[in-house]
Amino acid sequence: MALKKVFPDAKSALAGLVHDGMSIAAGGFGLSGIPENLIAALVESGAKELTIVGNNAGVDDFGMGLLLAGRQVKKVIASYVGENKEFERQVLANELELELTPQGTLAEKLRAGGAGIPGFYTRTAVGTPLAEGKPTRLFNGKEYVLEEAIQTDLAIVKAWKGDTAGNLVFRKTARNFNPMIATCGRVTVAEVEELVEAGQLDPDQIHTPGIYVDRIIQGAHYEKRIEFRTLSGGHHVHQHHLSVREVLAQRAAKELQDGFYVNLGIGIPTLVANYIPEGIEVTLQSENGLLGIGPFPTEATVDPDLINAGKQTITTLPGSSIFSSADSFAMIRGGHVDLSILGGLEVAENGDLANWMVPGKMVKGPGGAMDLVSGVKRVIVLMEHASKHGAPKILKSCSLPITGKGVVNTIITELCVFQVEPGRGLVLTELHPGTTLEEVKAKTGCDFRVALP
Repeated sequence: MALKKVFPDAKSALAGLVHDGMSIAAGGFGLSGIPENLIAALVESGAKELTIVGNNAGVDDFGMGLLLAGRQVKKVIASYVGENKEFERQVLANELELELTPQGTLAEKLRAGGAGIPGFYTRTAVGTPLAEGKPTRLFNGKEYVLEEAIQTDLAIVKAWKGDTAGNLVFRKTARNFNPMIATCGRVTVAEVEELVEAGQLDPDQIHTPGIYVDRIIQGAHYEKRIEFRTLSGGHHVHQHHLSVREVLAQRAAKELQDGFYVNLGIGIPTLVANYIPEGIEVTLQSENGLLGIGPFPTEATVDPDLINAGKQTITTLPGSSIFSSADSFAMIRGGHVDLSILGGLEVAENGDLANWMVPGKMVKGPGGAMDLVSGVKRVIVLMEHASKHGAPKILKSCSLPITGKGVVNTIITELCVFQVEPGRGLVLTELHPGTTLEEVKAKTGCDFRVALP
């Protein structure tokens, strides 16, 4: 039976499975762990009106983005538009149907689909546009939204190693969405970097059992692209040379406490890792499935894009672990992460956060932010006090679609620090050097109380 699962190439493995109007789930996180050969075969098939499901849709010239470029896609179910300009253009031009789903919710919808669970309740996205029209229910006095499971006609995944029985082993953070997607397809096709005979893999090291995999190939010519590379300086940077971004990151690092599990968002928050105070040990959690990065060298190269690509040589702490994206968001939703530091487009005086889209102009998607703000113990937002046009970003109420209701605890800008007191609004607790109270009042779009030391 095992040999019946093995096909010589991607085209033959998809033969008889692909047709117009079908739904396809594809593994991967960004450009890490994507089934490159199977995607190429899908493009070659010419199938149209497809519904594709995955964390994102690659970039313009690679990954699932190739299907979008060829106008083969009718609908996308994803958490993040990412750096795919054509994807974003088609959405804004109403040429493509897009169902945005929080990253952790998407992972759980896929896992539920493969486990025969039709739906589940979650706190993620409650009170946001992504929960509109969905049933809600109170549990222990808190509101939860009902999310339905996802099952697709076809699932395509990529693993590091596999055997002729269909068992799969993933490599590091390239595991990401692949294990859940391997289970959610009515038919699942896997490609692997190394295919061995059944019995040659340690049964105790299998990540996805062969019962989920119907067809398997050994792929070829993997590009393993990295989205982009960002290098940043470390603790040796002199204060007078710090940019606004670095000033924000340095101040935010003072909020870290010894023993904390911390999630850092993309952009400015990533820089916080360069300023972890001496004597403080924190464990960084990455949404794509990694716990325990560090310690960072003096000339730090904190590069989450390389980590997400599953191919950077990184320093991990003793006790580090790697897991699927579903497990990553289970620890987030379950309240096991102490602190999340992320960016913001707007914050309201009651702690509402908007940071995932600008209607009609920008569609990036919620990614993991909605899960983070609804599940972690404390949320800090780092952002510039006003927009590039001078408009306040701290407001009485958010004008942009919100990411979470009343979720922000602390706001740190280049001017000052605000604490959010539930039911009472904002309290100004710090002014940065060179900033006056009058300047903060002029650039803040709501009232606040002052409690300066």
